[in-house]
Amino acid sequence: MPGYSGQKNLIFDADDTLWENNIYFLEATEAFLDVMESLRLDREHARRRLTETERRLVAKHGYGTAGFTASLVNTARELLPEVDEASVSQVEGLGRAIQARDPMQVMPGVEEALTHLSEHNRLFLLTKGEDAEQRDKLERSRLGQYFEHVEVVREKNQESYRNLVLRLEIDPAMTWMIGNSPRSDINPALAAGLNAVLIPHPQTWEMEIEDLKESERLTVVESVTDLLTLFAPPQPE
Repeated sequence: MPGYSGQKNLIFDADDTLWENNIYFLEATEAFLDVMESLRLDREHARRRLTETERRLVAKHGYGTAGFTASLVNTARELLPEVDEASVSQVEGLGRAIQARDPMQVMPGVEEALTHLSEHNRLFLLTKGEDAEQRDKLERSRLGQYFEHVEVVREKNQESYRNLVLRLEIDPAMTWMIGNSPRSDINPALAAGLNAVLIPHPQTWEMEIEDLKESERLTVVESVTDLLTLFAPPQPE
């Protein structure tokens, strides 16, 4: 693993990098499929229809629990045009329960890593989704103190990274994007001229998975604690 000494600009992803997120959507999905199955629908057919609906509605609702809840309800109504309102309310509650989950489940080693990294580097947070929802999760995680700047965007693409670098007036060559998503964290950051560190998560959302771009500016580590070695402070001579 290469090491990078001296002060760097480290931009962190939030969901599934700093704290657990997608596992709750997966749990809600399985609960939704339980409901569909109880209403005598084929489970895998319902799963495919939900995925199709999520892909269709994300452009309208964006990322987060509101869009996911809308996808659940829309899928239920499409599959069961005569579905009763009690079942719809049950399905809607599955999505809303995600946002109400407390406390936040911060990833192991995250707070220790941020504590040490912030001593020798500039730390930023870039996440996508609904602004109020993402900032609420950050507040409940108690990790906001480590970040010099927090930004919530609708989509993390090449343009959003370039705009962020310009606003922060930082050097792309001295900047690393750190996250779990090839689609949102790694590939667009590399395309914008930044460095990137992938921390794979076993439950990354399927819509965030794509082939990684080959680049000498990309490093893959196993966990957030590996960042302490990767970005170790310079040793006194």
